[in-house]
Amino acid sequence: MEETLASFVQKTRDNLGMSAKGLAQRANIDLSVIEDIESGKDLFLPVTIRQKLAKALRCSLDDLLALERGYQDIIVSEDVIMSIRNRILNHEKEIACPKCGQPLVVKIEKMYDLEDNLVLQPKAHCSKCVFQLRD
Repeated sequence: MEETLASFVQKTRDNLGMSAKGLAQRANIDLSVIEDIESGKDLFLPVTIRQKLAKALRCSLDDLLALERGYQDIIVSEDVIMSIRNRILNHEKEIACPKCGQPLVVKIEKMYDLEDNLVLQPKAHCSKCVFQLRD
């Protein structure tokens, strides 16, 4: 069986004689984050969480990075991008990230062109992974 981020964190924590709550306290991370990682829900860690977790588990950042899902390998089609843009412009708030499925943080930026016409520019970034909706 291939080792996952979830199994690595759980196994390493067990080997150090810590409970999930103990790891959360030692790493100064919410217990719910540890539970999400160990259940396989979180496959990509924010930099600060990865650093705290590596220190608490006494492993290297590379140990964790090697097991994280490679979101950079997932290609998002132009059709999906256009759909997200349209949904934002239609004032939808609950839009899932096309890379990891977590909620997107969305907003509509008001800009003006050279002729002083109002232009609405949809913006979005993922609350978990590296996805951004760019111009």
